[in-house]
Amino acid sequence: MTRVTLYGIANCDTIKKARNWLDRHHVEFHFHDYREQGLDPSLLQSMESALGWEAMLNRRGTTWRRLPESLRQEMNRATALDVMLENPAIIRRPILSRNDQLIIGFNEHRYQEIFS
Repeated sequence: MTRVTLYGIANCDTIKKARNWLDRHHVEFHFHDYREQGLDPSLLQSMESALGWEAMLNRRGTTWRRLPESLRQEMNRATALDVMLENPAIIRRPILSRNDQLIIGFNEHRYQEIFS
């Protein structure tokens, strides 16, 4: 059985696009909202191992801009993981998990390839 989980934050526009795409294509999935269900440190570490902290860190959002300049300048793996645990909104969205494969971001063509 295929297990599909979409990780993110419910009010994110990109999450809404991904959820709509999955619904339209009749893909059963579980949505894990970081704000509602939290973010387990072991889950974050396994995601980071597969995707890399730099790919996961959303440097375009308001959460990033609100960080102190000194923290942004000195960002490294350990700091990034701490920041992601404290502020899951800084994680690029969505992260799609399908049978232990992780895909970051939403792209209709990529989803079509994955689920065809």
